[in-house]
Amino acid sequence: MNNKVPMMKKTYLSLALLGLGALAAGQAPPSSLSQTQAGRRVEAYVKAFNAGEAAMKDFFTANVAKDSLQKNPVETRLARYRQMRERLGTLEIRKVVESRADLVSLVARGSNGPVVSLDFQFESVEPFGLLAVRVMDLGEEGGPPPDPKKDDAELAATVGEYAKKAASADSFSGVILVAHKGAPVLFEAYGLADREAKAPNRTDTKFNIGSINKSFTGLAVRRLAAEGKINIDDSIKKCLPEYPNADAATKVTVRHLLDMTSGIGDFFGERYEATPKEKLRTLKDYLPLFADRPLEFEPGSRNMYSNGGYVVLGLIVEKASGTDYYAYVREHIFKPAGMLDTDSFEKDAVVGNRAVGYTGSGAARKRNYDSLPGKGSSAGGGYSTAADLLKYVIALNKGTFGSAAPELQGGFGIAGGAPGLNAAVEWDPQRGYAIIVLANLDPPAATSVARQIRTWLPR
Repeated sequence: MNNKVPMMKKTYLSLALLGLGALAAGQAPPSSLSQTQAGRRVEAYVKAFNAGEAAMKDFFTANVAKDSLQKNPVETRLARYRQMRERLGTLEIRKVVESRADLVSLVARGSNGPVVSLDFQFESVEPFGLLAVRVMDLGEEGGPPPDPKKDDAELAATVGEYAKKAASADSFSGVILVAHKGAPVLFEAYGLADREAKAPNRTDTKFNIGSINKSFTGLAVRRLAAEGKINIDDSIKKCLPEYPNADAATKVTVRHLLDMTSGIGDFFGERYEATPKEKLRTLKDYLPLFADRPLEFEPGSRNMYSNGGYVVLGLIVEKASGTDYYAYVREHIFKPAGMLDTDSFEKDAVVGNRAVGYTGSGAARKRNYDSLPGKGSSAGGGYSTAADLLKYVIALNKGTFGSAAPELQGGFGIAGGAPGLNAAVEWDPQRGYAIIVLANLDPPAATSVARQIRTWLPR
């Protein structure tokens, strides 16, 4: 982990990776949207997206299916919208890939430069209310074209062949788990967990998952809120009276921290580089890296990725629960989900079957040990297995965490990355697919594989 590579780029549900070249056969121009009710809703979505938050609020209220709106209320959807708008700017539809009564897939370009695919899922019967909008970054220009396989058997064969070639080329080392309705379609390990010892990766190898831990932290906060131990709209000062920045403590709320609209900066940078990493072993150890700095902007006015904000959330979990953050998530998230191989470990602890991270390329690759903190935080740096992350998805799908996780039950796409580690988890409950890719190499070793697999999912 360093200041150049964020621990996680937070996105929500993702679908196909699509190119931006000439329209291929069967791909409709944007003007075709107005021919169906679902298409007209998509046009209205894009118009509202570009108009601003008030228009989006009206759109969600009028167009989202009632059951879906109960699971993910308007305010939750607006928080996601603010993140997208900050990153993308306004949207311009570039290509309609598929248009049906229950599904519209398109490619759009943001005025800030990024290209995204958007998949709009609708009810299959009148009034065809919107169920979900799944988004995936395609970079500045497109990616591999969609090539859905006919069934799960063909999907597994295609992914397996692709992964073997990537491992042979030394561009991938890790574990791939693709599941459909909770059952593995493909579950294989590739490459070496420890190159010096020539120990192979196994399907139960523990990998550093970077900022995927933020999902657990957010869930912990919401679980405590559901129990009445945290008020999402309380200030940091009310939750942590001893917080060392009076301005931030007064202005920033728990909701700001969760939505990454707090204005609190990152802990990566010169201070992190100058700090002996072995000394970073508790959440409080991270505070001197960022807490005294002025806010980057007025809380709630914009969105900015913040590892520091999620360290503060971890401290709030500790204060509200009266227990150590690591113990809390172990007891209240990992155990209920059956995730017995997930935890945060000290970097110098002897942990069986833990993958060593390697940064660089080719013969220049080296262990990432020196860049790792003494112990990961509530912002990232814990360890898990592919099977455990599937258990997390299954637990969310079953409602194991009750009312604490409505915004996660609609599905998500999350990732973590830093020198020598990369992880990606995507879950689409509408179609029943989960993609989990863990790697002990630099990004985008795992995320590029996950994006490629997404293009092959059967429709």
